[in-house]
Amino acid sequence: MDPIVLVPGLLCTDALYAPQIAAFEADGHTVSVADHRSDDTIPGIAERLLRDAPERFVLAGLSMGGYVAMEVMRQAPHRVTRLALLDTAARPDTPEQTANRKRQIRLAEAGRLDEVATALFPLFVHEDRENDPGLRNAVLTMARATGAEAFARQQTAIMNRIDSRPHLAAISCPTLVLVGEGDRLTPPDRAREMHELVPGSRLEIIPGGGHLPTLETPGATTAALRAFLRG
Repeated sequence: MDPIVLVPGLLCTDALYAPQIAAFEADGHTVSVADHRSDDTIPGIAERLLRDAPERFVLAGLSMGGYVAMEVMRQAPHRVTRLALLDTAARPDTPEQTANRKRQIRLAEAGRLDEVATALFPLFVHEDRENDPGLRNAVLTMARATGAEAFARQQTAIMNRIDSRPHLAAISCPTLVLVGEGDRLTPPDRAREMHELVPGSRLEIIPGGGHLPTLETPGATTAALRAFLRG
């Protein structure tokens, strides 16, 4: 049974995958969560992941974690046995997105990271969960655990990422592209685009899920991932 390496998204910690980690470990998998907070480039994060990871492993990344996963597939595709790209996109930042990230970095460096996380929360979840206090607290807790310095490194890495679309056709391992149907940051059309570019990939759209379906709709998301792992 292949070990699993998970890569969280921006401002997220291991807690993003808590329901899945419990399920996968119960199934007998060894699960680890990559460090995506210590480097300020996507290639650097991928290199660190590969240094720390088992020789062969299943790889799953959500949002920023997906950007890292696609870079891992460029650096060491032979080491990944299965790939799951969750609520992510292959396109690079637009100028507007980059400008917004720079503004958020300035706010965080001024001691206003809670304000940034609070403003991002509605975009992180399905519109029906914008007032969910449990989810809001989970997102804020992960943001505080990440901290302003790591947040700045993450945003810098994201801003400078490449366009991954030209590289997706080279992915040859079994691949799942999963997205919440109500994801407003990386919507289903971005998932479909990746699905169409990765040969033989499977597309799963999770009803009721937003950008963080691992926490919003953990039952359906875990079931989809388990089915994928079982082939």
